[in-house]
Amino acid sequence: MARFCGICQRSFPTQRGFQQHNSVYHRHPKPRTQHSTYRYHPHLTARPCDPDGFFLADPEAPPPAPLPVHDFQPFPDRPTFEAAELLFEKMAASKDDVKQLLRVLHSKNLLDGHDDDSTPLFGSHQQLLDAIDAIDAGGAEWHTFSVRYGGPVVPNAPAWQRQHFVVHTRNALDVITGMAASPDFVQSWETRPYQEFNEKGERIFSNLMSAHWAWKQAIAKNPETHGSMFTPICVGLDKTTTTVATGSQEFHPVYLMAGNVTNEMRRAHRDAIVPLAFLPISKGGHEDEDDPEFRLFKKQIYHEALRRIFEPLRPGMSKPHVLQCPDGHYRRAIFGIGPIIADYPEQVYLSGIVQGWCAKCQAPKNELDGADDPRFREHTHALLDTFDPGTLWDVFGIVDDVKPFTSYFPRADIHELLAPDLLHQLVKGTFKDHLVTWVEQYIYLTAPNRREAKRILDDIDRRIAAAPAFPDLRRFPQGRNFKQWTGNDSKALMKVYLPALTGYVPDKMIKCLAAFLDFAFLARRSSHTLQTLREMDAALARFRRLREVFVETGVRPDGFGNLPRQHALFHYTWLIKLYGSPNGVCTSLTESKHIVAVKRPWRSSNRNNPLIQILRTNTRLSKLAALRVVLGRRGMLHGDVLSYTFHKVLNSEFEVWSNINIYQEQIPLLGKKLGIPKLHALIRRFLRDQLFPGFDEPDEVVPLNACPWILPSTRVACHASATATFFAPSELCDRNGMHSEIIRCTPKWRKQQSRYDTVLVQLSEDPGLQGMGVGRVRAFLAFAYGITLYECAVLEWFEFVGDHPDPVTGMWIVRQEMDGHQQAMSIVSIDSIVRACHLTGVYGTTHLPSDFHFTETLDAFQFYYVNHYVDYHSFEILK
Repeated sequence: MARFCGICQRSFPTQRGFQQHNSVYHRHPKPRTQHSTYRYHPHLTARPCDPDGFFLADPEAPPPAPLPVHDFQPFPDRPTFEAAELLFEKMAASKDDVKQLLRVLHSKNLLDGHDDDSTPLFGSHQQLLDAIDAIDAGGAEWHTFSVRYGGPVVPNAPAWQRQHFVVHTRNALDVITGMAASPDFVQSWETRPYQEFNEKGERIFSNLMSAHWAWKQAIAKNPETHGSMFTPICVGLDKTTTTVATGSQEFHPVYLMAGNVTNEMRRAHRDAIVPLAFLPISKGGHEDEDDPEFRLFKKQIYHEALRRIFEPLRPGMSKPHVLQCPDGHYRRAIFGIGPIIADYPEQVYLSGIVQGWCAKCQAPKNELDGADDPRFREHTHALLDTFDPGTLWDVFGIVDDVKPFTSYFPRADIHELLAPDLLHQLVKGTFKDHLVTWVEQYIYLTAPNRREAKRILDDIDRRIAAAPAFPDLRRFPQGRNFKQWTGNDSKALMKVYLPALTGYVPDKMIKCLAAFLDFAFLARRSSHTLQTLREMDAALARFRRLREVFVETGVRPDGFGNLPRQHALFHYTWLIKLYGSPNGVCTSLTESKHIVAVKRPWRSSNRNNPLIQILRTNTRLSKLAALRVVLGRRGMLHGDVLSYTFHKVLNSEFEVWSNINIYQEQIPLLGKKLGIPKLHALIRRFLRDQLFPGFDEPDEVVPLNACPWILPSTRVACHASATATFFAPSELCDRNGMHSEIIRCTPKWRKQQSRYDTVLVQLSEDPGLQGMGVGRVRAFLAFAYGITLYECAVLEWFEFVGDHPDPVTGMWIVRQEMDGHQQAMSIVSIDSIVRACHLTGVYGTTHLPSDFHFTETLDAFQFYYVNHYVDYHSFEILK
């Protein structure tokens, strides 16, 4: 199970994850080239100190050495530790399943002649839990407190006025202390606010510590804080539901994140986001839900609970608190409430505004078609002191009896701290709930009848389902025709929706969607410059102008003034300058954490008081994760558990070899098997290109007999896939920004239809797509010629139509490049393949048959869009 990468100083919970990491990032490492210059904060310099807070005389002194411990306590050995991880964390095995497994192992021991007293791994399920509970590292303990109604309670008062609402929480100071000390973050923990500039001198906004908010912290003006490390406390609030057949159960977790952790690590590492508390779910009867006093009470206990949850951090917001950092050094930390991640309903609760208003600016309700002056704490307090509750509600959108929890903490302005939310504002809000719904309404409004409208929608669904396969692209076998949408479903639909609409909606509507997608994909970048922010503003301006098509066609006759989630887009470029890239502070992070912290533990519970069981599970998961890091730092998790045992028992090494999907044939037989009769000629022309790169005459003028000869009996290895690794920090990547994808070429994908992926091939040094070609991989080959091993790919080529992208969709269009009556083919070096690309048909007014299969798409159409919306890296290099 557990592994530790000594190069990256990072642990992995599974053998598969470690093998994939090692194969992708260290077998052929491709480090990011650094061309940036940095300017660091002059006062918040994060000087190392001793455990008592006294600065070290030598700032370059090495950190204290860890204690030399070489055992797996509280586990007797590594197999027992990995068994605990496997059973409790990976498999989430039930008590009965663990009991049965132990009985089977015990029986096997008896049959093999071992003593009856020998116990396999653990004596019982409880012994397994006791061992995990005995881990010293990690796992800040949970405690509870209650909040209740503070007004007078009459004898016939409603039940909610007499009820105690229980809050389960960890000590926030203990949690941030454990996170800061984790060596897993040693290369991903930024100790100082900084300003980054590229080669052109443009400011770069990426991680939280690189943006304006961290740099301008007012606490830096206090001389007592000079030399300290600023530690932002980012907060995630996101209610979630666990659903069963007979109903649902809600939980309201609060997550804590250290703003010093880089965005890439926060997105990739599960322990960079820690469950801190569970808020009470205050519900009354149907009559209570309409009671203004009860609605106000729910908001008040919400803020009181949050205030008490973060109270342990308040002293450290004014006076430095000593923390041990991932590099082992101690530093004086100054805390500050950082960006708060929440969807719009939660933002209403947090900021104390009226539903339908903006929590960031003073734009009036129903007039949200543009940004207004920003809200800020001092202005809100002045309004509260000046106007009566009715005026505050009607004119300013403020609830007078709600005091945000941030008001109790220094330098914390709730209106400023609310972070942009890519998931609910862009993906689920503007795209799925607005644009996709409006397009469907347009089709119903303009079709001759309802039946024809449904026929058009069915054909759009078939177009969506016809999108060719692509690495990590979620498929829609039935189009959009399913009820339970997730955020990942909406993200996947964004990638294939635009080409499916062509021919059915006006060009202006297509351009509107393209402008929105441009904005959304730009916003998702891992880093921004002033140039990309100007591009975002330009895309938003185009979207704002082009969305009038929905007014003109009668879909939105009243305009767009009452859409707070869409209105939030007007604040994005300002918030990026303030907090860095939004992909590091987004509810998609907390939604992913729900699976590990809430939903899986809930499914493992007996449903009787499940929250208590969820808390215990989270504590044990934290302890296992912390012990894994400690053992990895000690060098005790190298190799496989079996190799560890061989080394311990036999003092020998053992290595596990994985199977490779590969076969070898002589050239003529391989050409016949691949359906490429001219394979021998293609290989000869490929060798000419490799051996004589200075001669660039086209194949048409070079006779085949002028190319190097290779024996037809040469055995050529054929691979069904290849892995492309490239720098793509906007995708799911490691902490260095490296992303990998598998490109496939096989006649039987998953033992069914064929799959031959399309790729981008670097042909020249020209920027973007102008220096690339598009090909479809028919085979990955490897063969020896002389003393050189050549790794290459057989490609079918596509050619570009025109010198510019399509003016409506903004996508380049290609078609099959023909060589006589066949598609042009050649062989290229594997090193020239940049990555996979996605082609989708230019459908026009074509109606797809109901039995059309997506594997036929790349052979069925005359023209194809090069889909730069298929993922964020494609957008960056193609758009």
